[in-house]
Amino acid sequence: MKSIRKWLLAGLLVIVPIAITIWVMEWIISSLDKTLLILPQAWRPDSVLGVHIPGFGVILAFAILLLVGAVASNFFGKKLVSWWDALLNRIPVVRSIYSSVKQVSDTLFSDSGNAFRKAVLIQWPRPDVWTIAFVTGTPGGDVAQHLQGKNGDEYVSIYVPTTPNPTGGYFVMLKKTDCIELSMSVDDALKYIVSMGVVVPGGPTALHATKIST
Repeated sequence: MKSIRKWLLAGLLVIVPIAITIWVMEWIISSLDKTLLILPQAWRPDSVLGVHIPGFGVILAFAILLLVGAVASNFFGKKLVSWWDALLNRIPVVRSIYSSVKQVSDTLFSDSGNAFRKAVLIQWPRPDVWTIAFVTGTPGGDVAQHLQGKNGDEYVSIYVPTTPNPTGGYFVMLKKTDCIELSMSVDDALKYIVSMGVVVPGGPTALHATKIST
């Protein structure tokens, strides 16, 4: 009986990662294949070849990204993008959504973007319970005035991800002195979170911590 249980667990450890990887890749490919709908019916691979072959949408999406990137990188392309931004920023409702999404995408995907600057250790959701979080910046505007004006402490903006899906989480502002900076990289910290603590980057030594620097 113990051997059967052992074999079952070993089989799950092999099959589950493969099955999830295949499912995710299938979802990505099927979603990108929808980009083929922008082509005329006669130009679509299904019509030309007479058979459906998944994956052509990935090639088309990649080509579109390269084309848009090449256009947006030159002088006239930058002017066109700025005009487009100005147009969308004049449309009610659309303006608030577009500006917010653009700020996030600029932070995440630009060469100078640093959305997740540092991996830190904080007490969450109560004292003596610890979790890994990420420094995303510093409070600004009216919020900064209220926080800094109380006791002179310096605050940082923190994103606390959930596990195993780090795309959901909480945004909090904590004193810098309450955050412990970790020596592990942001990528390693994300792996640690997604694996629910199973995969410890570099072993226990990766959790060497110091007080967060300025």
